[in-house]
Amino acid sequence: MENNISKNNVIVPSKEHILKIFPRRIQDSNKGTYGHVLNIMGSSMYPGAAHLASLASLKVGAGYSMLASTSEVVRLTAAKVSDLTYFDLGQSDTGTIPKSALKSLLSVENADSVAIGCGLGLDGGTVDLVVNFLKKNRESTVPFVIDADGLNACASKNFYDFPFNTIITPHPMELARLVGVDVQEIQSDRVGWAKKISSDIENIVVLKGHHTVIATPNGKVYVNDTGNSALSKAGTGDILTGMIAGFLASGVSKENAAVLAVFIHGVAGEMAAKELSEYGMLASDLLKYIPYAMRLLIKGR
Repeated sequence: MENNISKNNVIVPSKEHILKIFPRRIQDSNKGTYGHVLNIMGSSMYPGAAHLASLASLKVGAGYSMLASTSEVVRLTAAKVSDLTYFDLGQSDTGTIPKSALKSLLSVENADSVAIGCGLGLDGGTVDLVVNFLKKNRESTVPFVIDADGLNACASKNFYDFPFNTIITPHPMELARLVGVDVQEIQSDRVGWAKKISSDIENIVVLKGHHTVIATPNGKVYVNDTGNSALSKAGTGDILTGMIAGFLASGVSKENAAVLAVFIHGVAGEMAAKELSEYGMLASDLLKYIPYAMRLLIKGR
């Protein structure tokens, strides 16, 4: 049986389903074959989020990943990570990407996916930068992944007019802020809220948490059952954002990219916890297990 379908018509992805939608590698290929991820993220307070998300895109097979961030984040990350490319956007007095960076951001048409929000902070003009950047790219055909402070910036401006090809990846509190309700209300009906918001914004919603919910605008809902409490650590959500963006850049559809990334993210957490425990696993450990999780899944293909 390809999927387990609950009485509520919710799809619980199985390994068979994941293998069916898993992208294949082409031997006669180059980095351009698997796409370019543009990551707009990071601040002096949260440099690690940018690092984790940007690397996660490469871990799932993207051709290359560019981190566009503050001068400090670029300097710190470049000193320890040689696998990324970098774009210095300058820095505000509060250690965030300045509003003026909007003028210097590369055209998203040079990218195959865009991830925005991880560790951005909300000071120094960042809110206006995010909202104006999303407005500017409203009709872009490039897929976007919006997470964390990208969503918080939108919530603070009551902005919901996301680009046409968007996946938002809120945790329950971020979704509650975005729609103006208590987080307990979101948690009381996670499937219902994810479905409603996906329909309202006409884009995919990945509502993170125990049994992450993926809702599509056409009413299809997935509930993931991989993962464990080891994933309840700072940085693991940033990794998920990067994984989704990496699959998108490789040419995977938005729906399949979300389902693949969430499932593999959970399997990687399970594998890491077996060796490190659910207590001791860090987000940086999770990053190391993504390739092993993918190898385990495709081994029998």
